This record gives sequence, structure tokens and C-alpha cells, in this order.
Amino acid sequence: MVGRKKRTQNCDKVSHEEDRISQLPEPLISEILCHLSTKDAVRTSVLSTKWRYLWKWVPGLDVEFNTFPNNDLFVSFLERFFVSCKESWIRKLRLNICDPYRKCDLNSWIDFVTTTPRLRHLAVSYCPTNEIPLSIYKCKTLVHLALVRVALADAEIAVSFPCLKIMHLEDVVYPNETMLQKLISGSPVLEDLMISTYMSRKAKVLQVLSHTLKRMNIDESTEFVIDAPLLQSLRTTIHLTKNFKIINVGFPTKLDIDVVYGNLTYGKSLIHDILTDISRVRDLVITNVILKEIFSNSNSGPVLQFRDLSSLNAKLCKSDLEMLPTILESCPKLESFTLELVKDPSMIKKEPNVVFSAVPQCLVSSLKFVELKRLTPRLRYEGEMELIRYFLKNSKVLKKLKLNVYYTKKAKCDFLTEVVALTRCSSACEVLVL
Repeated sequence: MVGRKKRTQNCDKVSHEEDRISQLPEPLISEILCHLSTKDAVRTSVLSTKWRYLWKWVPGLDVEFNTFPNNDLFVSFLERFFVSCKESWIRKLRLNICDPYRKCDLNSWIDFVTTTPRLRHLAVSYCPTNEIPLSIYKCKTLVHLALVRVALADAEIAVSFPCLKIMHLEDVVYPNETMLQKLISGSPVLEDLMISTYMSRKAKVLQVLSHTLKRMNIDESTEFVIDAPLLQSLRTTIHLTKNFKIINVGFPTKLDIDVVYGNLTYGKSLIHDILTDISRVRDLVITNVILKEIFSNSNSGPVLQFRDLSSLNAKLCKSDLEMLPTILESCPKLESFTLELVKDPSMIKKEPNVVFSAVPQCLVSSLKFVELKRLTPRLRYEGEMELIRYFLKNSKVLKKLKLNVYYTKKAKCDFLTEVVALTRCSSACEVLVL
């Protein structure tokens, strides 16, 4: 009874405290609500009479059709919003629409927001594919543009995105490669470009010319010729043939590369084509398919040397771990190494008997950070402790060993006890278990 009385007194005290948030200026409250989804912002209207209409002053709209009971309510909500909102106030519009009956007036909505003087962020996902109006090509205030499952119209007008820094295009249909090249060339300050599933039957080679582009992500079989002297990071998924060519004198410092093909015999020439690119980077994210092809015959020939590589994120199957010392030996200046165990496509159930005996140069002189992780509990590697012991015993300058493991509470405690007891070559090494 005493405890219950104290709780009641505390609640009464809280209820009478000053509501400091409500006392903030309304424009500032709107900025706070802008960090919420529109659904959550609307919910604040029940807090008090003052908050009832504050959500309408939020400088953005972020809605998804699946948060509404049906399409009619979704369309009705959007229509009322565009009628009531102040056009000079909106800065962000994100729409995720499923409209099989074509009830949404997407063109008028886009026409409306692209003529506003403060729009910075526009993200539209539409299913089934719908053509975006020409007004989008003249939105001079956009900083971030994200389009998913829409079609771009073929237009003779010039594209002008003088402020656009981020452009993400996924499952977008283009009339031809010229239209996509217009988007890029019409964005003079573009820094981040993502193109996934480039859909145009007429496209053969896409020219990417940008003097400001820093990051590029391409997942497409169409060939890209990249002229971007400031490019720092290139992420790509290759389908059967190499899909990029960099023609300027520079090269990105980071390369995240994956290969998709079912039969390795078709990929040998492909691996040869990308080896030069891999050897030039300082930060590499690479899959087991490429690594296995590179190092499978290392015993019969000279070992490749990636002398500039300082960071390596490698995905390996358990059956391929025998390549690990050879891979590390090829990276004499490696400072950061992340090893991720992935599912073995060959479905080999027998654990590989790997002996980690060789000590590569990077373990002696440069390796400072190591992370070991696996995607799921099913990928548990019985030789995990030997792998951990290998790095702790031989890494002289190691500062941090990070372990991502899947264990029950008791098993994790036993695991920690065993790890703590291992000998460490580097007295400064910190071990983190997540």
C-alpha cells in the first residue's frame, strides 16, 4: 500500500509539471516532428488542442500505402494534405505507393512539390511502374533524389539539378541511355550515385561523366564507362562480364565487388579482367567467389601482392579457410581485416581440418583491427577458437579483436572464459564479444 501511494504521488507530480515541449515555438516543434514518419506525427494531434493541427506544418510528408486500411483512404489523405499544406513550406516528400487501380494523381502531386521553392528531398516508389512528369527535370532545389519503379519520360528539355548531391535509381525504366546521362550531366555537384537494375533495351554503354562524383553503386549488366576523377568508392555486382571501365588516371580508394554466376568455369576470364582493379585499391570488400578463384592455384604460381591494401573485408566459406594465410600474406600493409563466414554453396558438412601455422608479414608489423563474424548460428565453425587463437598469438600490434558470435547465455559465458585465457602477443589488444 505504501509503495502504491508513492507511485500515485509521483504521477501527480509529473502531471503538474510544466510541458516544456509545447512551449517551444511552433516552427521548432514542426522541425522536431519532421524527424518522425507522417503517421507518428499525426498521432501527436491527440496530445492537446494546441497540437491538433501542428503536424500539418511539418515541412515534409513521409507516407506508405500499407499504413492505411485501403487505397481510397491513402489517396484521400494525400489529396487533403496537398490542398491544405503551404507550398512554400514543404522540404521533403517521400511516397511509397501501390496503386493497381491508378487512383493516385501522382503527376499533379509531383508537379506541385517540384515547383515549391524549398523542396530538398524527393523519394518516390511506385507500383506498378508509372511515368514521372517532366517537371521533375527542372527542380533546382533538390539535394536528394530517390526513384524506385518509375519510368522517366524521353524529353528534349535540358535537365537542371544544380544542388543535387545524392541520386538513387532502382528499377527505373529509361527510354534510352541518353536520358540517364542527361540526369548525371545535369547534376554538377553530384557526389553519390546508385543505379540498380537499369531497364532499357536500347542501352549498350552508359557514359558516366562527373567531376564531383565520390561514391558510385552499380548493380547492372550494362557496361559503364566512368570518368570521375574524384571517385573514392565503387560498389558493383558483376553479372558474367565486367560492367565497368574507369578511364581517368585515378582509381577509387574503396572497391566493394561481387560476382554473380552459377558456373565458375565461365568466370575465369572475368576474374582476370578485374585483378588489376583489385590490386590498386586501399579498401577492399570482396566475396569468396572471387577470392577462391584468385588464390586456388597459388601453390603452383607466384602469390599476388596487394601492396597498397590497408583494409580488407572478405567473405569466406568454412571450406575455403585454408586460403586465409595466403590471402593475408598477399597484403603486407594490411591494418584492418574483417572476416565473414558465409554459407558454403557446395553444402559440405564435414569441417575442414585447417592448420593456421604460417605468420604473414601484416600480422607482425601492421594489423591493428580484426573482426570475425558469421551471418547465422547455423554457420558455426568448430575451429573458431583456433582461428581466434591464431590472431591473438601472432598479431604483434593488434589493438582490437571484435567477435560477432551466436551463443546462449551460458555458452557465451564459457566462450568468454576460454577467450580470456588465450595468450595475446599484443598487450594492448582489446577483445570485444558481441
